[in-house]
Amino acid sequence: MSKMKKGESKVKNNTSFRISHPKLPKELIQLEVSDKITSDEFYISSGIISDFSFDNQTAERAVIDQVFFKNVSFQQAVFRRVELTDMRFENCDLSNADFSEAVIHRAEFIKCKIMGLNLSTATLRNVFFDKCTGDYAFFRFIDCKQVRFSECELRYADFQESAFSKVDFYSSDLLLSQMSGTKLEGIDFSNCEIEGMGVRIEDLCGAMVSPIQAVSLSKLMGLIIT
Repeated sequence: MSKMKKGESKVKNNTSFRISHPKLPKELIQLEVSDKITSDEFYISSGIISDFSFDNQTAERAVIDQVFFKNVSFQQAVFRRVELTDMRFENCDLSNADFSEAVIHRAEFIKCKIMGLNLSTATLRNVFFDKCTGDYAFFRFIDCKQVRFSECELRYADFQESAFSKVDFYSSDLLLSQMSGTKLEGIDFSNCEIEGMGVRIEDLCGAMVSPIQAVSLSKLMGLIIT
């Protein structure tokens, strides 16, 4: 059997899906962005931004494409409906940022802090979260297709009433997360921590869990294991 390549995720029936990587320029130039930020809107394209702060920044309209953010802070930034295409975030801090209604396509979040990040009602396509810390992140009503969370901390994260298509959680901590109203068919939770996960029994239909997890989830059906 061939080894699974990075960016692929296992789903049911032993098939896999590939997450398209960001299409970044081969040579990234350092971008100076301070003169492009206004209270209303900004557009950034093609380059690298490092060691910069967008903390508490607010923009009514933000479009960013083909940009590599490294060691950049977005704490409590408000970029509702931001459009992010062909992006890489590495060691960035997006804690408590508001990216609700965002459209994110071909993006990678590597070793980022996304605690309390608001992505409610966002649309994600080909997005990869790797080794991110996302406790209390707010993903409610999100539309995800070809999205993978790998080795992420997502305790108390809220994924309620979301649409999942080809979504994968690999070796992630989902302790006390909320999944009610989200169809989880085909998702393998067997290598994740899901103790206390809030979910309806009908949403679990077709999901994959370990025997120990199955015992824990049996209380949803009112079963008593003796």
